[in-house]
Amino acid sequence: MNTDGITATATTVASKASCRTVDQAIAGYVAQHDTLPTTVRQLEPWVRGDISAYRIVRGRAAGPGC
Repeated sequence: MNTDGITATATTVASKASCRTVDQAIAGYVAQHDTLPTTVRQLEPWVRGDISAYRIVRGRAAGPGC
């Protein structure tokens, strides 16, 4: 069994965010700023992981799996 390979794969998957993660970050941003974010870069303080594949469309996350 290749435990190093499994660990690397699990780390890569865990570092990617989902639509739900981005939507929750949008909610956190709105709660603090009382306005919708216009870019995913504004959400970085609320998210751990890579959200570069996502964008914001009409106040919701858009991207892989959305």
